[in-house]
Amino acid sequence: MNLQQAGDFVRALAAANPAPETELHYTSPYTLLVAVALSAQATDVSVNKATATLFQEADNPAAMVALGEEGVGRHIRSIGLWKGKAKNVIALSRLLLERHGGEVPADRAALEALPGVGRKTANVVLNVAFGEEAMAVDTHIFRLGNRTGLAPGNTPREVEDGLMKRVPPELLRDAHHWLILHGRYVCKARMPECWHCVAIALCNYRDKVRVAPPR
Repeated sequence: MNLQQAGDFVRALAAANPAPETELHYTSPYTLLVAVALSAQATDVSVNKATATLFQEADNPAAMVALGEEGVGRHIRSIGLWKGKAKNVIALSRLLLERHGGEVPADRAALEALPGVGRKTANVVLNVAFGEEAMAVDTHIFRLGNRTGLAPGNTPREVEDGLMKRVPPELLRDAHHWLILHGRYVCKARMPECWHCVAIALCNYRDKVRVAPPR
């Protein structure tokens, strides 16, 4: 896929969904940070169910630290790796209080210094909470970048760098939403639903599934 085709691919997704948003529920940069940290190897639906009660009890770092690991665990047992995530949520909340006055920093290095926060999580927070043109590459975007030819790469960082170069500048702000949602609901892992892909004409995937299988 050349640069023009890549741009047209993203423009097609944008036209179909002009106002994309994250599917994680949050009310502040802090609750977004916690929700994204909890979403590793878990679905947004499962995280939203857990945080619905968690954030009622603790929606700021001080309240979360007071809740403690066991308290956090009561709310998030339904999601994967919950014990480690509860530990990280308490640890990152404590560091926010100690280093940042309880506020989520709008700085990549500071975010990645928090327990359980890697580059993908930092990119989501920078993009969604602070409006930066950051590209969070999850499994959906990694698969889509390679499958379609939009931004091939052997690692998430290679795909991220490719997307940052190939997505039209005016679309970078929302691009990771379009790509995640497309990978989640259309360009699926087991069988891409190419028959209703708005960018099928631009995709380089050889084994397109052009007709929906019989039910």
